[in-house]
Amino acid sequence: MSFLTVDKVSKSFGGLMVIQGLSFSVEEGEILGMIGPNGSGKTTLFNLITGFLKTDEGRIEYFGRDITNKRPSLICKFGITRTFQLVKPFTGLTALQNVMAGRAYGREPAKDIKQAKKEAMEILDLTNLGRKQDVVAAQLSLIDRKRLEIARALATRPKLLLLDEVFAGLNPAETEEALRLIIKIKDLGITLTIVEHVIKVILGVSHRVIVLSSGSKIFEGLPQEAVNNQRVIEAYLGKDFYA
Repeated sequence: MSFLTVDKVSKSFGGLMVIQGLSFSVEEGEILGMIGPNGSGKTTLFNLITGFLKTDEGRIEYFGRDITNKRPSLICKFGITRTFQLVKPFTGLTALQNVMAGRAYGREPAKDIKQAKKEAMEILDLTNLGRKQDVVAAQLSLIDRKRLEIARALATRPKLLLLDEVFAGLNPAETEEALRLIIKIKDLGITLTIVEHVIKVILGVSHRVIVLSSGSKIFEGLPQEAVNNQRVIEAYLGKDFYA
């Protein structure tokens, strides 16, 4: 039984088909990378898995349980959490308060404020935000807001974490630091699926890669095979990738 199974899922907006009969699985303990051009359906797929959008067709299973079109709050309680491309912290709350709020939801919520604060601090330390626990989210830098987005997601105690372009806008040094964080999260026993345009990330941490184009899967396999695949080069990477 696969950890997560997406079976012939489709989604359209009006007459525009965004996801077309998409099928794939995620295995427990792996890091699955997902790449493709803008508009290929990657974020829409995350929205379907986590219940923010309803599928038109197909089925999504998690540990054999049908979670198709379930409420986001229920899916979060099952152990699936996602981040957003545009980070969405509570801007008027501190970093600590943001993560404590996350401990009130998801799988195995904290029993009281004391437990929520203790575990929130552990998560902040993991994401290199421990020294900024009292900084209001609105005053954090871009990379710190990215860290906080991940920390808030981790606070729900996910078994499956969906990361949506958390590396966008980071410089090379910040990207290297974020890569190390991804490995730390994986070592906690959390399965990850990563949507990303930074190919270095996909090559550096993914066990397997899926490539989408116009809502369809055009490749599934090892990362190095993906960047040498002619269909992937034509649809996404471009010839200049090897220039």
